[in-house]
Amino acid sequence: MTDALSHADLDEDQRELAAMVRDFAEQVVAPQAYEADRTHTLNLDVVRQMGEMGLFGLPFSEEYGGQGGDYLALGIAIEGLARADQSIAITLEAGVSLGAMPIYRFGTEEQKREYLPSLLAGEALGGFGLTEPEAGSDAGATRTTARLDGDEWVINGTKQFITNSGTDITRFVTVTAVTGEKDGRKEISTILVPNGTPGFTVEPAYDKVGWHASDTHPLTFQDVRVPAENLIGERGTGFRNFLSILDEGRIAIAALATGAAEGCLEAAVDYAQKRIVFGAALSTRQNAQFTLARMRARVHTARLAWHHAARLRDAGKPFAEAAAIAKLVSGDAAMDNARDATQIFGGNGFMNEYSVARHYRDSKILEIGEGTTEVQLLVIARALGLSG
Repeated sequence: MTDALSHADLDEDQRELAAMVRDFAEQVVAPQAYEADRTHTLNLDVVRQMGEMGLFGLPFSEEYGGQGGDYLALGIAIEGLARADQSIAITLEAGVSLGAMPIYRFGTEEQKREYLPSLLAGEALGGFGLTEPEAGSDAGATRTTARLDGDEWVINGTKQFITNSGTDITRFVTVTAVTGEKDGRKEISTILVPNGTPGFTVEPAYDKVGWHASDTHPLTFQDVRVPAENLIGERGTGFRNFLSILDEGRIAIAALATGAAEGCLEAAVDYAQKRIVFGAALSTRQNAQFTLARMRARVHTARLAWHHAARLRDAGKPFAEAAAIAKLVSGDAAMDNARDATQIFGGNGFMNEYSVARHYRDSKILEIGEGTTEVQLLVIARALGLSG
């Protein structure tokens, strides 16, 4: 919705960005969303246009081809896209937060010069290989290994649920791997592996419940050799570094979830006003009005939460707890609004041609990906000083 309440805390440039992305979402993203979902196909022409708009470069400095913006700007763009198509929104979110950001934050100057320009232009994508069959929320259980053999890392292991890892424009994945042991604990480092490296296999895409047009694959590494200089950040800092990346990513996912919740609200309001039941519009019924009002409140609350977290991050202040709250609140909002919107639509809400059906399937992952609801509760509990 474009009323004053939705944009009350944005400045003129931010409102212009929101309007630009909204127009793009309505004119370009929405028309292709149903077919892309049906065929499980990521539309790379849409990705290319997003790159031309500068969306992939929003929170990066102009030195590397970015727009010189911040995380709030990125969230505004992701939220606007998610209203129309969560698969496209997650492609942007993962391309920035998980693909480019590790190099931007922790890479060498040579790595930044080599990889960032194409990533920030939307001409290439990168994946982030963290999750494994037995290491998800418990990322410290990582089993993928990397050992130095002369001037090369030799990598063995598997990763799963890796976004943007198998597209025609995917250039690399960065993977967390055990590179040794220190003080009785695993030493985890992050290493960049270019696509096409011998022994690195991008397995067939998953058959997912939702996010059908988002590219997601399991990955296999069998004696994969990459140069020693492909280490991202210092050796042994991979665990700490990926935690900071996930904290930032939770803000972006919260923005995505807010957009999904808003997309459900807008569709439900429009449908309720047009649907005639017992001689009157469904929107005149108090029960429907109360449902829509609650949906509206969820969107507003979710947006306030992720805006707050983004502003803390952009100001260089501690934001981990705020990011966890934002993801918790917005994930709930997306799921609750998807359920309520589907109910407003009745039988039509069960038909995939309607956007609310797609949001109903897509939104569940927002309570799982980049930290489950339970992980967010744990982060918040620890911020309260609780342990156990």
